Amino acid sequence: MHCLKLNYLLCAVALMPLTRTASAQSTDTTKYNHQDLFGPITWPVTSGGTRSAAGKPSPAYWQNRADYQIKASLNEGKDTTITGEVTITYTNNSPDKLDYLWLQLDQNLFKPDSRGAAVTPYTGDRFDVRGFSRGGYHIASVDVTYKGETYKVDPVITDARMQLRLNTPMDGKGEKIEIKVNYDFAIPFYGADRMGRKKFKQGYVYEIAQWYPRMCVYDDVEGWNTLPYMGLGEFYCEYGDFDYYITAPANKIVVGSGDLQNPEEVLTPAQLKRLEDARNSDKTVTIISAGEVGRGSTRPFKGMLTWHYKMQNTRDIAWGASDAFIWDAARVNFPSGRKGIAMSAYPVESSGYDGWGRSTEYLKSSMEIYSKAYFEYPWNSAVNVSGVALGMEYPGAIFCLSNFKKGQLWGDVTHEIGHNWFPMIVGSNERKYMWMDEGFNTFINEYATEQFNNGEYVDKSGSAQNVLAGYRNSKDPLMTAPEAIGLNDYGQYYNKTALGLDILRNVVIGPERFDYAFREYVKNWAFKHPLPYDLFRAMNDASGEDLNWFWKSWFFTTWKLDQAITSVSYIKGNPAEGALITLTNNEKMAMPVDLKIVQVNGKTETLHLPVNIWQRDGVWKFKYPSTSAIKSMEIDPDHELPDVDLKNNVYRGE
Repeated sequence: MHCLKLNYLLCAVALMPLTRTASAQSTDTTKYNHQDLFGPITWPVTSGGTRSAAGKPSPAYWQNRADYQIKASLNEGKDTTITGEVTITYTNNSPDKLDYLWLQLDQNLFKPDSRGAAVTPYTGDRFDVRGFSRGGYHIASVDVTYKGETYKVDPVITDARMQLRLNTPMDGKGEKIEIKVNYDFAIPFYGADRMGRKKFKQGYVYEIAQWYPRMCVYDDVEGWNTLPYMGLGEFYCEYGDFDYYITAPANKIVVGSGDLQNPEEVLTPAQLKRLEDARNSDKTVTIISAGEVGRGSTRPFKGMLTWHYKMQNTRDIAWGASDAFIWDAARVNFPSGRKGIAMSAYPVESSGYDGWGRSTEYLKSSMEIYSKAYFEYPWNSAVNVSGVALGMEYPGAIFCLSNFKKGQLWGDVTHEIGHNWFPMIVGSNERKYMWMDEGFNTFINEYATEQFNNGEYVDKSGSAQNVLAGYRNSKDPLMTAPEAIGLNDYGQYYNKTALGLDILRNVVIGPERFDYAFREYVKNWAFKHPLPYDLFRAMNDASGEDLNWFWKSWFFTTWKLDQAITSVSYIKGNPAEGALITLTNNEKMAMPVDLKIVQVNGKTETLHLPVNIWQRDGVWKFKYPSTSAIKSMEIDPDHELPDVDLKNNVYRGE
């Protein structure tokens, strides 16, 4: 999901210089307690030894699987609907017998009596999920086939979840069961900023997601994960193969997750040729131009057409459809030498070089950057669809707002496709730990923005102080589940998390060791379900640092940082004999100290003091081998830390 404001690079901010000789400050005013920060921590462990102490899946790790075949129709009318049949082959790799199965019915969010509607403020919010009269799933039938026996199940539906109580318990350790559900739902106009329909001059654009009943995750942590979909909290899905068919009016182009299986049946010879040209071009190739939209020669087919797509080893799929689409594409070059394709589909209102005419360029570049830096994009294609959603991510398909241009569109595209790494490849539980996808993705977006087109859209207005300014008074730490966090505070999932990773990389660990540890985490948890504690253990282990002090303060608390220069004196009153410098840690959080010192004789250096100076106390006094009087000092001269009082970071000698 796209955040309205992404703070990217941590840059210098103006300081009000403090011209004085620093004087002693009473430590009685400090809030710091070294035991609170550095006291012993034991992270939770899973039963059965499924996760290792090094933050990796252990040999005992198991994960269930869900493979889908979906046949659905787009039916235009007064209330445009999706009618579908989904067949799920569910594999229980756990050691447990299952007496019942749980499925997610995400469209039920849009029922007027849904939980999400009930907790939406009367003034509305970004997700606007108060429902509409035809919202939600209609489940026509459910059939289960297990060990050769097929029977109907009367589902127990509670809000956005559906329980199927089995006649015979399902065995574990690789047993399979088949579930077939026939369903339909009306497409909401504004689907919680994640899907929906919007009318443009040349037709509706449909962005279709959360469009089939899908399995809840049964994992080694909580068993069935059945937190309801209520708007802000996103998704937690099993991996599997998808084979899906979309039947739509023949005048529409249907783009979606995965690889189109029947292009010859749904595209003209000219479009097939252009699509092949795009697969061999680093420059964007137009498949359907603005002038061709709506022409009979572009869509010479009659009645209805079925588009067949497949996607392997993914946790979800989404698609878009319209008779208003301009369509273009370009080749993607992966580090292994493999080639892929990036595409964009958008109405004429979005077109132009400053607008969606560069969407494919943005998408292609982002895919190449993230593949090289973190993990090679595992699928063959990705498409960006312009429509009603501000910004939303799915494996191989993203939705971005139709009127975005220039840097705003770049930020939206690189953010949404970045989600294909978190959580589409590294499959964390977004419903509980929103920071593990939004924050990680915001973090990698910073570096993509630095690299894209020589930093064309780099924003240097952000600072560590500004990143956290809006959340300093929040009572909710990052570990708060999204449905429990303040509606004005959820932006910290993006920005506070990204800032924390920047601090770890650039201040605490160093880029080389951080990047190696982070890539190890991604590699080990690709297509699996990591917990926060797996991340903490993995980064500690691969970096060789005990970072528990950081994890605790940054993710589990709302503590603040205030490091100060408290006093300076000279040995025997002579600067040439050396200086005694006292630093204090006034707030409950602590960080390493980078201290820039300028002497009157012109000598300048920056000391790098580890966080360990605060392990025993909140006051650190040390000898500095000065050779002349100290002209000035500054803590954190590059302003990478969110210190709440910048005035006491600066010392000016008289």
